[in-house]
Amino acid sequence: MILDEQQLIDFFQKFPSWTLGAGELVRKITFKDFIEAMAFVNKVAEVAEAQGHHPDIEINYNQVTLKASTHDAGGITEQDTRIAEAIEHIMQS
Repeated sequence: MILDEQQLIDFFQKFPSWTLGAGELVRKITFKDFIEAMAFVNKVAEVAEAQGHHPDIEINYNQVTLKASTHDAGGITEQDTRIAEAIEHIMQS
């Protein structure tokens, strides 16, 4: 089920580093170098595979952009907020 406006507001209050893109949650992160960016992406891949929900990932040298939406639902769902929260936990570890 697609999240309603209040659910999105609650999410963004809890995770202000995420923004709203075109029907998706977006997080841009800059790392020290390419190796650090790739190590992070590999951790995201493991979590995403375990959850069975995969964000779109763009890598530009030391910058990583993550985009989460549930394409078959046509918008942002609880699955997207769960993967975003897991990504935030990776950032803190």
